[in-house]
Amino acid sequence: MNFLETLNWRYATKAMNGKKVPQEKIDGILEAARLAPTSSGLQPFEIIVVTNPALKEKIKPVAFNQSVITDCSHLLVFAAWDNYTEERINKVFDQTNEARGGSNEGWENYRQRLLSMYTPRPAEENFAHTARQAYIAFGLAIAAAATEKVDSTPMEGFDGPALDDLLGLKEKGLRSVVLLPLGYRDEQKDWLVNLKKVRKDKKDLVTEMN
Repeated sequence: MNFLETLNWRYATKAMNGKKVPQEKIDGILEAARLAPTSSGLQPFEIIVVTNPALKEKIKPVAFNQSVITDCSHLLVFAAWDNYTEERINKVFDQTNEARGGSNEGWENYRQRLLSMYTPRPAEENFAHTARQAYIAFGLAIAAAATEKVDSTPMEGFDGPALDDLLGLKEKGLRSVVLLPLGYRDEQKDWLVNLKKVRKDKKDLVTEMN
């Protein structure tokens, strides 16, 4: 299938069958997320991959007892930085300098610009920005999963603070943003599997200004 056919194939899977997704497919999905574009290349988020059945059982009530949490093969937790700090921004710039074998005045001026813009802002404003960056990677992970014929369930339905406590994210300066269970659809139990995909018509979505 081409890419658009693949996107038409995918849907928000409501029931999974517990079958394990091969590790090479998981690795490819994670790599797609890693390669996602982010503002200034900061990648201000982490992805926690949960496969432990006992931990998934603990997460399930935090996610309103949705069965895909425990029936999925791998549960991805996209967790964004809780704030931009001087240390975090400098680490990214230093890593870039090391990878590229040096720096230049324009790049270093840009570093100082970001430090002066981001670090004085309220933490909640910065978190809103880091969360948006996580969503870019989240979208690419969904698309990558579909190309591998791996089902996924985009999930915002969970208690963020409770999940953060459960996974110890606060201690790492992270806050959970969105979940992505990965696995394979259970066609006998999933009420959504055979329903027609419904989206806005292009004319209602796209405005062209020529």
